[in-house]
Amino acid sequence: MTDIRSINIDDYDYLLPESRIASHPLPQRDSCKLLVRYPDGGMETHVFSGLPGILPEKAMLVYNNTRVINARMRFRKGDAGDGAQIEIFCLEPDLPSDYARNFESTESCSWLCFVGNSKRWKDGELGLSLDIDGVTVTVKALRLEKVGNASRVRFSWDNPSVTFSDIISAVGEIPIPPYLNRATEPEDEEDYQTVYSHIEGSVAAPTAGLHFTDAVLDGLDSAGILRREVTLHVGAGTFQPVKADNIGGHEMHSEFFAVGVSLIEELAEVSGLSVIAVGTTSVRTLESLYHAGCLVWSGQWDGTVPQWYPYSETHPGLSVSESMRALAGYLREAGRSVFVGSTRLLIAPGYKYRVVDGMVTNFHQPRSTLLLLVSAMIGDEWKRMYGYALENGYRFLSYGDACLLLGR
Repeated sequence: MTDIRSINIDDYDYLLPESRIASHPLPQRDSCKLLVRYPDGGMETHVFSGLPGILPEKAMLVYNNTRVINARMRFRKGDAGDGAQIEIFCLEPDLPSDYARNFESTESCSWLCFVGNSKRWKDGELGLSLDIDGVTVTVKALRLEKVGNASRVRFSWDNPSVTFSDIISAVGEIPIPPYLNRATEPEDEEDYQTVYSHIEGSVAAPTAGLHFTDAVLDGLDSAGILRREVTLHVGAGTFQPVKADNIGGHEMHSEFFAVGVSLIEELAEVSGLSVIAVGTTSVRTLESLYHAGCLVWSGQWDGTVPQWYPYSETHPGLSVSESMRALAGYLREAGRSVFVGSTRLLIAPGYKYRVVDGMVTNFHQPRSTLLLLVSAMIGDEWKRMYGYALENGYRFLSYGDACLLLGR
């Protein structure tokens, strides 16, 4: 435990020239480069469209079906809407706290939000008129209270036939990552969504999935690769670098995840099958699922996987089958078909992967928890891999190229 917490983030830094950050995706999603790292440490450059022929024959590919919401809304103060601009960035639902119910709200709802230019909005309501399917709707926002670095904001509107999902779709913007150093463009509405996204809730895309096309998915099916979905709603904290010298001083953000009982039962019986996660969000979901099962088994499940739980001396260390069976039994007893929770799991060097055998991912920011997660799987080899990518013209971060890490 002490060793994990004392990891120095300086050891996970590297020089990333701004010119290597992809500000836009390639015109054809699956034409990007794919750096394949094999279990023996060998590396090869491929094209992403060839993924179905590169994966192990007996593989299960698990991806995150979350959909990015138009989380950034811009209001102006003053009755005439000509005052200071206030930006409201929706982070997670507050009331109702359930994502689906909140999006379906028809009169009011509240969210935890970041507020831009907050000094200019100390009290009172902000108003905004918009047209939704030919109907004029007046939306109001009221800042209720501070919650850490965020604020609880109540939204209300005057047309009960309109849902909150309708409102953010009409007035909000896709919140592209800040490191792209540009404004959201119309093309981002499509580019910053995976082709398989359908569960609304994220404020950032699970970007490893952006490379997939319908043709690649068809190729996976033809190759006999199993495809399974999980949900993890990506929070704004995914962009936060580790600011503390040692990772023990970094507080992981909480993210909602959900997994169906059919996949849980399948994972309980999986044998001789390589589980390949698409993106760090799918990795965190599957590994969090295992630890949630351990917490259920030990009678300690309170809805959240704590940041340091995997490294605790009290962790029962169940097998994957034991953990998944505990979860399946818990769901049967509760009469539910989906396991829902939140996770603060921090995966860092010294972590023991339980469910995931490999991953498809992008090239991540220096000094990030995502880079720690990659290093937890391949150790210091990440340095050689990233050096290879920089030397061979790979594009980095959300709209950049991909890599496939095979074997633990």
